[in-house]
Amino acid sequence: MPDDRISSDRPAAPGPTVFYDGSCPLCRAEIDLYRRQDGEGRLCFVDVASPDAPLDPRLTPEAAMARFHVREADGTLRSGAAAFVTLWGAVPAWRWAAKLGRLPGVTPLLELAYRGFLPVRPFLSRAVARWQRRRVRA
Repeated sequence: MPDDRISSDRPAAPGPTVFYDGSCPLCRAEIDLYRRQDGEGRLCFVDVASPDAPLDPRLTPEAAMARFHVREADGTLRSGAAAFVTLWGAVPAWRWAAKLGRLPGVTPLLELAYRGFLPVRPFLSRAVARWQRRRVRA
């Protein structure tokens, strides 16, 4: 598996920066959940679907849209399952998931699951969008 870290000697925001696809209803719903649970207000959220999104210089727009990325406060850029583990560790309600994700061998298994999820993400996203439209009409 590829290394999920891209190191940087440049410090970033005071807490993790979450790069997410704001054009994806499923992604937006999940990010909204984390945003509501970020009681410490440490997270910075960047919608990579926005044409003027302040991307990390190591991220192309295509790469940012293709996979989930989180930049840690020390500048380390993580992607995929490792990015989720980093995010979970910063959100009090999800720290239990981060602890599990950091157990030996668990992050590679989560990465396999994440890679399996990526091809079905567009279908799930459309289903979430339909559900949200029905909910608004009701």
